[in-house]
Amino acid sequence: MSIQRQFPKLGELRELLQFKKPELNATKRRLTQALTVEDLRLIAKRRTPKAAFDYTDGSAEGEISYRRARQAFEDIEFHPEILRPAPEIDTSVEILGGPSALPFGLAPTGFARMMQTEGEIAGAGAAGAAGIPFSLSTLGTVSIEEVKATNPQGRNWFQLYLMKDRDISYGLVERAAAAGFDTLLFTVDTPIAGNRMRDTRNGFSIPPQLTAKTVIDALPRTSWWFNFLTTQRLEFASLSNTGGTVSDLITAAFDPTISEADLATVRDMWPGKIVVKGIQTLADAQRMVDAGVDGIVLSNHGGRQLDRAPVPFHLLPEVAREVGNHTTILVDTGVMNGADAVAAHALGADFAMVGRAWLYGLMAGGRVGVNRMIAILESEIRRTMGLLGVSSVAELSPKHVTQLTRLAPRDVLGRVSDSRV
Repeated sequence: MSIQRQFPKLGELRELLQFKKPELNATKRRLTQALTVEDLRLIAKRRTPKAAFDYTDGSAEGEISYRRARQAFEDIEFHPEILRPAPEIDTSVEILGGPSALPFGLAPTGFARMMQTEGEIAGAGAAGAAGIPFSLSTLGTVSIEEVKATNPQGRNWFQLYLMKDRDISYGLVERAAAAGFDTLLFTVDTPIAGNRMRDTRNGFSIPPQLTAKTVIDALPRTSWWFNFLTTQRLEFASLSNTGGTVSDLITAAFDPTISEADLATVRDMWPGKIVVKGIQTLADAQRMVDAGVDGIVLSNHGGRQLDRAPVPFHLLPEVAREVGNHTTILVDTGVMNGADAVAAHALGADFAMVGRAWLYGLMAGGRVGVNRMIAILESEIRRTMGLLGVSSVAELSPKHVTQLTRLAPRDVLGRVSDSRV
């Protein structure tokens, strides 16, 4: 039977020939085209000097820890339940005594204004608008008070490194409490500096130094350098030492003798919730529960300290099973997709934290770039939950996720073991 042809009708052609109005704002145009955090990362790489980008993107030594962390989230299998309609998706959770509109928050990251001049102000503003917590690092480039002014009604958390000069750390604790920050992240995984080889090779320093290499690198990234040179001096808001490499700073300021006695001292000073960040074994998770903290963060510092460290997402099910009824469990390192956060909650996490992801958004487009990152993760969370047949985060459970085995631990006799303590 032959196909009958006809002249196209003008009305039908008119329906087909509808062109989108061109977007003249270059930032909005490129961010709209970003559909994943990886898309934002690629934009960030094009727009940011190599040393600053690599500081965010890189990790320690051979970067094995971070690759394994990402691989762990990729090595999962979801189990959707059929005929379980979820027309309304509730992504909200209660975490550490308060609400969060999404099951993740923005993790503390140092030197954010190095990545893009809006820095922590962009992160705090975007988090506040989205109704999720924002965490300010001790190594932040805006002050505790500036974050509070930017996000006056939102959830602000403070991440504390303990300094050799205890009075500096205690002063920060007092300022964060006075500013109404509700949670303190007591970080324990940085007694000394990790070997971040990208930083060494790039000659990365705080503030960045103008050399022949950096000038050449700046040529296609003039907007970054214009912002850097025409805005307030880049320095730590909470520390007076701003010179040298990150390793120099950590060696000079941080205290490798930090102990549980220090945790107890800070616990007594802090009026809000206290969470220990940097737990990497079940035994340490149990010790912190016995110490009476309000929560723990399973984290290997984004792979930026000890290379070949335990993968937090691998550790999660065992920790959740053993201490999940006694403390709040947060997880970070490698969360780059909303599905990662869904999987973490299904396996027992109460909350996920994203660090690199929000910095990629920041580098890609400042505050609106961070907004875009949050929107991307939210859409991925909603889509994953809907396809699983889950209406709320509370409904997620281990039946929804299987961790596929790629790395199997062995005992001292070489036998495959399930123990990760």
